[in-house]
Amino acid sequence: MAKQIYKIAVINYSTDPGPRYSRQGDDSGEDFYHKVLNEAFYKALNANEMLEVSLDGTSGYASSFLDEAFGNLVYDFTLELVQKNLIIISEEEPEWKDMIEKETYVEWEQRRLNKRQPEKSASHEAWYRYVAKDFPKKIWITDLK
Repeated sequence: MAKQIYKIAVINYSTDPGPRYSRQGDDSGEDFYHKVLNEAFYKALNANEMLEVSLDGTSGYASSFLDEAFGNLVYDFTLELVQKNLIIISEEEPEWKDMIEKETYVEWEQRRLNKRQPEKSASHEAWYRYVAKDFPKKIWITDLK
């Protein structure tokens, strides 16, 4: 039986996505990850669904927004789980999907393996992370930069 698809769209978060970090401005990749993407991915995994994220319909992206949002996803859930359970849609700018899948995923998986914690520039509510076949939810990083 094929997995059902749980869909979200960045446009439902912001039509004008901002910079990489929350400290740099509104609607950042860091903020999107912590307010939307982490929880949505966890819910899809928990329900044995695929998560589909549409990048279409916004005014555009800084590559750092996408890198931060989807890189954190790989860091917290592993490259294997992300590749098996995430579908990225971008009909308007297919190069964004390619950049995420060919560059961001690889770089952030290496970062995860090297245990180089992602930077957090704002306080966030607890978020999920894959640890030893479980998904604890807590505040993983407390030192803000």
